[in-house]
Amino acid sequence: MVKNFSELCNNIFDECTKYYHTMDNVDANPNVPYKSNTIEHSLFIKNWIDAVQWHLEDLIRDPNINPEKALLLKRRIDKSNQDRTDLVEQIDSYFLEYFKDVRPQTGATINTESPVWAVDRLSILALKIYHMEQEVSRTNASADHVATCRQKLTILLEQRKDLSMAIDQLLDDIANGRKYMKVYRQMKMYNDPSLNPILYGKNETNP
Repeated sequence: MVKNFSELCNNIFDECTKYYHTMDNVDANPNVPYKSNTIEHSLFIKNWIDAVQWHLEDLIRDPNINPEKALLLKRRIDKSNQDRTDLVEQIDSYFLEYFKDVRPQTGATINTESPVWAVDRLSILALKIYHMEQEVSRTNASADHVATCRQKLTILLEQRKDLSMAIDQLLDDIANGRKYMKVYRQMKMYNDPSLNPILYGKNETNP
């Protein structure tokens, strides 16, 4: 499972990205082609969350959007960010369990991010590549626009190749004790009524 894990991720992310765009609907419910409680299922849902949020971000940037609709979208984006974080930590926990019997070598180091936060960037890259490919294929765009987008697409593809290699190397390092991993439970403070001063301030009585 760990060997060439990035290839599994990229295949599922591309599959899900294309699937989302057959509907192109932020309210659609996905038909996940993988069994629940599998890493494949989690990766598919991960990219689905990202795809929906990508298009929610597009909608909220409409300069003529109704303010009430914008507020609803903002709150939906906040929830999506929390769902994304929770799922990343869930998949990271899978790796913690997978590597639980690995004894770190003397001098083993920790990476700047956990494996699945790097995988999170792969998911976003799948969406960037898809949309940049769409721009390159536009027949109603100028030649300059297409050429610029083609250059950007080349960079994105190179970035995915490099990031994929780095993820596989990180997992190999952890498997062989050269690095070790931790999962820090992220705190989205703006979603927590006890940590967001705007929210908890409502419950405080002014002196």
